[in-house]
Amino acid sequence: MEIALGVAFGAVVAASLWAASRFIASPGHVVSEEGQAMRASLHAATATLPHLRRGLSPATAAKAVPHLRALTQSTALALADRETLLALDGAGAVRSLVGSPIDALIEEGPDDRVHVDPRLELPELHLGGAVVAPLTVRGERVGSLAAFYARGRRIRPADTRVVGDAAELVSAQVELATVEEQEERLARAELQALRAQISPHFVYNALAAVAGYIHSRPDEARELLTDFAEFTRYAFRRERPYVALADELHYVEKYLNLERARFGERLRVRLEVAPEILPAVVPVLSLQPLVENAVRHGLEGTADSVTIEIVGQDLGADALVSVRDDGAGMSDESARAALAGLGGGIGLRNVHRRLESSFGPGYGLAIDSAPGHGTEVRLTVPKSHPKVRAA
Repeated sequence: MEIALGVAFGAVVAASLWAASRFIASPGHVVSEEGQAMRASLHAATATLPHLRRGLSPATAAKAVPHLRALTQSTALALADRETLLALDGAGAVRSLVGSPIDALIEEGPDDRVHVDPRLELPELHLGGAVVAPLTVRGERVGSLAAFYARGRRIRPADTRVVGDAAELVSAQVELATVEEQEERLARAELQALRAQISPHFVYNALAAVAGYIHSRPDEARELLTDFAEFTRYAFRRERPYVALADELHYVEKYLNLERARFGERLRVRLEVAPEILPAVVPVLSLQPLVENAVRHGLEGTADSVTIEIVGQDLGADALVSVRDDGAGMSDESARAALAGLGGGIGLRNVHRRLESSFGPGYGLAIDSAPGHGTEVRLTVPKSHPKVRAA
């Protein structure tokens, strides 16, 4: 799934650049005597097309059609999906047609090629012929772009070329919206998978620790039950895909309270985080699995004690959080396998994938470990990101 999305994203970006380059390289092919005006229109259209990155809808189409009309130098321009006219702009445009079935204005044609519709059966539009181009996403038609010209004006081959190129540019933006939506769905699915993976480990061990305190230390048992309730509410609250690092650390401390009740003096914790990075936004349950991994692999199966350090550093534009333990450590091969999801670790690959999906390939996890020298997992995120906000 990850490879498929990556290939699709690259193909879409390439299509966008190719379509734009067609305009830039040959502005004279559109209307040679107005090449300078064409370049200005391209600039305006390029600035406006990102609206379509939110998908093809009446709202996004309405914002795009005036600029696409300027780009094609048509008298009027329409965008439609497979069933409905989404937006219409230009001289003679009857906006009451917006929302009508597509065949009220556009003839899609027998195949998915750019074609000329020489006649319009709506004389109130005062328009002549039209060039209709398909909008396609991954080889499937999702809509149409139609450029209309003044009555009596001859439609030239250059007109069909530029309308086809404009449709390619729109299609690429709509496909990017589709890819991003799939990325978001994948991230949500991975978070659900992580919750399912943490649940049996954590719930059983936490309740067992609380049960051990009920008779001997009832007050502490009540506090642990409160920590358990607050942490599970946080971990399984579905409407919070992103949180401030300060919130994630707060609930990591509650998790560690429960683990300290379980392991006693064998588990030592040191926490040192620069206050400047506390507002940084991270995916929910991005730090806790790293700490759980350190506890699980550092303490389980041994009678030795382990120190876990959580250190947060301000790197300027980025925030770095390191989770270190002085446990048994692992080989480089085992570390790579854990990050790839092959080593049995709790959620490392899951967290790395969600960080990359949220912030880009320059962010995520890195592991340093060696047998007998413990393990360090580093999490790097930007201190701010325009598309990621804490709930």
